[in-house]
Amino acid sequence: MVVCVIKKNREIELSGKREIWEKGSEVAAILVKHGFTAYFAGGAVRDMLLGRASCDIDIATSATPEQVLELFPKRYEIGAAFGIINVLHEDECFEIATFREERGYADGRHPEEVRYTTDPALDALRRDFTINSMFYNPANEEILDFTGGKRDLERGVLRCVGNPAERFAEDYLRILRAARFATKLRFEVDAELAVAARTHAVGIAKLSSERVRDELNKMLLGPDPEGAIRLLSEFGVLRVVLPEIEAMRDVVQPKRYHPEGDVFVHTCLMLTHMPCPSVALAWSVLLHDVGKPDTFFVGDDGVERFYQHDSVGAEIAEKILKRLKFPKKTTADILAAVGGHMRFGSVDKMKESTLRRLIADPTFRLQLELHRIDCSSSHGKMGNYLLLLDKIREIRDEPRLPPPLLTGRDLIEMGFESGPEMGKLLRKITDMQLEGKLKNADEARRFLKSETPPAPKG
Repeated sequence: MVVCVIKKNREIELSGKREIWEKGSEVAAILVKHGFTAYFAGGAVRDMLLGRASCDIDIATSATPEQVLELFPKRYEIGAAFGIINVLHEDECFEIATFREERGYADGRHPEEVRYTTDPALDALRRDFTINSMFYNPANEEILDFTGGKRDLERGVLRCVGNPAERFAEDYLRILRAARFATKLRFEVDAELAVAARTHAVGIAKLSSERVRDELNKMLLGPDPEGAIRLLSEFGVLRVVLPEIEAMRDVVQPKRYHPEGDVFVHTCLMLTHMPCPSVALAWSVLLHDVGKPDTFFVGDDGVERFYQHDSVGAEIAEKILKRLKFPKKTTADILAAVGGHMRFGSVDKMKESTLRRLIADPTFRLQLELHRIDCSSSHGKMGNYLLLLDKIREIRDEPRLPPPLLTGRDLIEMGFESGPEMGKLLRKITDMQLEGKLKNADEARRFLKSETPPAPKG
């Protein structure tokens, strides 16, 4: 074991979360006061040593869940079967876990046997990566390192605790976590870890869709989404969880529009151009060209083409998002972006009415940002993007779409019959309204009477 002492409050000040550390220290002190060992554990210790902000603190203790329940009146017993109690202290939630050993992971997720211990070294040995297995004693400011985590932090290496094949067989999600931590921290991946990840990647298919989705979201919203996708591909994980993305590799694109390379290269490059992505934007970027492998063909002129890859891509994207159990609203937004991204290439030729309808779309901002990233990651032509920005400024004080000059009821009163033709007339009136050719309802009525006499009834 390696023990080192941290200068008082230095890393806490760096993290910008001194208040939560003080509250966490109070929780640990309550446990110690009653005769138990209590340490900060895992990610909070790792982040402290890296000088990074930590949003929460997990506490590992020799107290059993029953003993923790007796000490803290405000608590949640979710996870109690695995030795975990969530305690509310001064409006902060702390996960308190009993030191434990875990054995027998038949399903690649849950241990079949959990045995409590008072030895923190045994608890450290059950954890995933060395950098996540250290403890911090807030009472005397010591770091307890049983696995070489501090040295790996200093070297910038992600390494499993013990045998990586055993760690991954215990919980296949750790393979996804390995890709996330390696890219989040910009760490080198240990060679044995990489081999074990490739060997056990197929086991990820046993995980729930929600767990996989949440890890993928964290990677795509992290500091290096491109690196995460490439590492998942290297691990053989992408062909298990997102085979449609792996299929983009080596799908050639016309150099005139895509000098950067194939569809996979283009998509990865786009991931580097997302400054502050939302979940919807990140997945729109990842999936926007997912229809290209299925629509690829070479024309008589020798140029690669992908007719209707936007609509085909939206169909494929819908299957992926349903498979990963995304919320309906997020799914709808992503599908609108994927299915509509090609129309941005012709905004300079759009009628005023079509342009204003595009800008009035509830997902327009998402689609516009996808268009910006798409262009900047390929041919670099930003004319249509700038045109749209100018149009937004031009109409910024106007409603997205003005109230219609006439309704179906108005046309019926004028003698028109309801049906498809009425819908076409209403759309034509709205187009002329948006283009400034009709200013009010009277002008719209005069136009209809002069251009389209009502059909006789009966």
